[in-house]
Amino acid sequence: MATTLRHLAEYLPLRALSTALHAFPPSTNLHTAGIVADLFALLGPHRVARAVDNIRASFPQWSDERVQQVARASIRHMFQVFMVDSFIMPRSLTPTSWPQAIEVGEIGPGLELLLSDQAAIFLTGHFGNWELLGFTLATIGFPLHAIARPLDNPLLNRWLLGVREARGMRVITKWGATPQMLKLLEGGGRVAFIADQNAGDDGLFVPFFGRMASCYKSIGLLALRYRVPVVAGAAIRVGQAFRYRVEATDVIRPAEWLDHPDPLFYITARYARAIETMVRKAPEQYLWIHRRWKSRPRYEREGRPLPDTLRAKLESLPWMTPAEIETIAGHSPSSRTAVSTSL
Repeated sequence: MATTLRHLAEYLPLRALSTALHAFPPSTNLHTAGIVADLFALLGPHRVARAVDNIRASFPQWSDERVQQVARASIRHMFQVFMVDSFIMPRSLTPTSWPQAIEVGEIGPGLELLLSDQAAIFLTGHFGNWELLGFTLATIGFPLHAIARPLDNPLLNRWLLGVREARGMRVITKWGATPQMLKLLEGGGRVAFIADQNAGDDGLFVPFFGRMASCYKSIGLLALRYRVPVVAGAAIRVGQAFRYRVEATDVIRPAEWLDHPDPLFYITARYARAIETMVRKAPEQYLWIHRRWKSRPRYEREGRPLPDTLRAKLESLPWMTPAEIETIAGHSPSSRTAVSTSL
């Protein structure tokens, strides 16, 4: 009984909020969401501090003022996405009205795959509006199957699932998703992921903003098993209104990894690089408050320097420079100790 009451206490205010939002224009609602975000930042300074730390480490050349500005802007963007955009998508994005809110950027190679019968993996990060990206593709006639974790509240989960699937996108819950993903890719379907979650200490660590970040192996393993391309894309807010630009950041084709000495590492590192490329275009639209770098590779946890085997893997990535590799090596506790001792 207590659980049911708690679920209702979470669900009913959100439904009321959704109804109230429809009475005002999106510009007003976005402004209101920004005020709520500022209040959230005031009441949760530890979350702002986490965002500041992540941004400062990712953009060490930035001034403290700019770091603080982007941290607070990213929190405002997060609230605008969750409080406003998610609720008005079904009404604002229809097969006839979507051009009023969506502009199409550089999507050439990704569009070729969408128009073909070839299976593919599509991914994005917690950047821009990750929900809107798949929703838009489904609206204009390119349905995807997105992998998502079900919410603990069944009332919220059922409602938001209906919102997500309003234009043809289908959501597969993580629990028991593997057989469905395999069947889809075998049959030429398209599967979509949000690909920048922290995968824990046992994940596959690849470069992301100058540090090693833990990634799930599943995306690369699926691409390898079925030899399907991986498309990284984003929906980036344009201006201060409900308007987004959809674009493809990178397309990773099987021919580019088949001869690589470690194809799983290559695929994972390259899509992480594609997400980093997205974020650099509009850093204030990234979810900096999430614990992206919480898990650390074993050599860092054990206080050892960057292993030679990992250095060789980093050197095998054609986009990595010696300076970037040394930056990654510098995050090892042993490297920092050596520097401080020499000083």
